[in-house]
Amino acid sequence: MHNLTPHRMFFTKGLGFHRNKLQSFELALRSAGVEKCNLVTVSSIFPPECRIISKAAGINSLQPGQITYVVMARESTNEPNRLICAAIGLARPMAKDQYGYISEHHAFGQTMRKASDFTEDLAATMLGSTLGIEVDPDAAWDERKQVYKVGAKQFVSRSIAQSAEGHKDGLWTTVVAMAVMLLD
Repeated sequence: MHNLTPHRMFFTKGLGFHRNKLQSFELALRSAGVEKCNLVTVSSIFPPECRIISKAAGINSLQPGQITYVVMARESTNEPNRLICAAIGLARPMAKDQYGYISEHHAFGQTMRKASDFTEDLAATMLGSTLGIEVDPDAAWDERKQVYKVGAKQFVSRSIAQSAEGHKDGLWTTVVAMAVMLLD
């Protein structure tokens, strides 16, 4: 059996506008650089020893028609001026031989910053629960060191988010945020 554990991952985001909802989604995927792939959504485990690479390097390694695993957040609206967002957060232990968690979030009325912070806190909380520790994101976050610290455990986090206001003319507006996993 073929091992499907990703060895590399990159983050990307996109935005699309169109009179048809599906086409606005496709344009958001194009904006994110993954429109040529067959996307398969997966849940939220960041594999041990997985390297995070740049968006440019990741997109350059994609082939048209490739089955591509993603953790994806997406939101759409056709209401003018309605704020939408999609965000992906990652929390992983400092030890790279341990797995981490990826969280996805989509909402109305939230800025990119709020959505990013929420997804990082969510991923940290999920990771903490697997380590048998309760994480209070407000108490555990070390702003100066940019790490979560709970007892002797430390883990790092990051996120990507896309927000937009619904198109003024009522076109469908779609935002996406993704963690794209590469098997090679």
